Amino acid sequence: MSISKIFFICALFICSNLNAQYQIKELTTQKGVSIRAMSVPSEKVIWASGSRGMVAKSTNEGVSFEWMQVKGYEKRDFRAMHAWNDQEAILVAVAAPAIILKTIDGGASWNKVYENADTSMFLDALQFSDENHGTVIGDPIGGHLFILSTNNKGATWVQMPNDYFKSDLNNGEAFFASSNSNLIHIGKELLFVTGGLSSRLWKNGVAEALPLLQGTSSTGANSIAISPNQKNIVIVGGDFSKDQLATQNIVGYQKSLSKKQISWNQLALSNPNGYKSSVEFIDNNRLITCGTSGVDFSKDKGLSWETISKAPFHIAKKHPIKRGAYLAGSGGRISFVEL
Repeated sequence: MSISKIFFICALFICSNLNAQYQIKELTTQKGVSIRAMSVPSEKVIWASGSRGMVAKSTNEGVSFEWMQVKGYEKRDFRAMHAWNDQEAILVAVAAPAIILKTIDGGASWNKVYENADTSMFLDALQFSDENHGTVIGDPIGGHLFILSTNNKGATWVQMPNDYFKSDLNNGEAFFASSNSNLIHIGKELLFVTGGLSSRLWKNGVAEALPLLQGTSSTGANSIAISPNQKNIVIVGGDFSKDQLATQNIVGYQKSLSKKQISWNQLALSNPNGYKSSVEFIDNNRLITCGTSGVDFSKDKGLSWETISKAPFHIAKKHPIKRGAYLAGSGGRISFVEL
C-alpha cells in the first residue's frame, strides 16, 4: 500500500472518530414546526415550544415526546417558555396581541395570565431568577423598553416603569426572539442584550456598547449566558442574513474584584463558526453555541472553538446532571449531544 493511501485512511479514521466523539442524537421531529424555546427543569423533564402553537414535552429524558397544539392559539409562535416541572409551565407568544399562558396540569389546559392588544407588541424572551420571580422582555413601545415582571410564579404580570432604565434606546435598537436567551439574572441584577442598528449589554438599566456586528436589522447580540460559578459571561450573535460570517460574533467577560468593587473585564475569545443564536455553559469551562451555521463547542471558556456539526439549530440547553446539551430547531427537531 502506498504512503498516500495510508495517509488518506489515517485521516479518514481520525475525522470519523472526531465526528463520533460528539454524536448528535435526534430525539423527535415535528414537520413544519420551528422550535425557539426549551426548558429543562429536571433530569427527566424537557419542554419545548415554537410555531403553529405547538408544545412538546418529555417526562422520560427524551426517550419519547408528547406533542400538543394549544387550542385557540394554533397560529401563534411561542418563542419563550419556562417550566417548573412536568405539570407547571408558562408560554409567551411573539407578535400582537401579546399573550402569556400558564398550565398547571401538564399542558392539558392553558390559562391566559397576561394580554396586551397594542399592535406594536412583540415579546421576545422570558427568564425566572427563582421559583417566583420572572421577567419578560419585549421590543420597544413608543421608544421605551418594555419589560414585565412577576413575583407570584407568573400568575400576574406588571410593567416596569420607564424611569427604571437609566439609558435611552438608540435608533433601531431592539431584541431578537431567536432562542429565549437574551436576558439573565445574576442575583437581583438583570442583564440583557440588544441588537439591530445598535447592540449593547444592559445591566440594571444601564447600557454599554458591545463589540459585535451591528448596524443593520439582522445584526447584533442574540444570546447571553453565565457560568455556574457566575465568574464568566459569554454573548453571541452576528448577522443572521449572512450566517457563515464568523467575525464579531462573540464577546466574553470575566468577573474581577478590586478595591472591594466588582467589575467585568472583557476577554479576547476566538470566534465560533458563523452566526450564533444561542450559547450555554455546560460547566464552568465548557460551552456550546449553535445557530443556522451549525454547532460549536469550547472546552476553555470560549478561548477556542471546534465545529462539531454543520446542522442548523436555534437553541441549546444543558442537561441538569449529565455533561451534555439538548438542541432544537426547525422541523421540530430536538436532539441531544454528550459533551
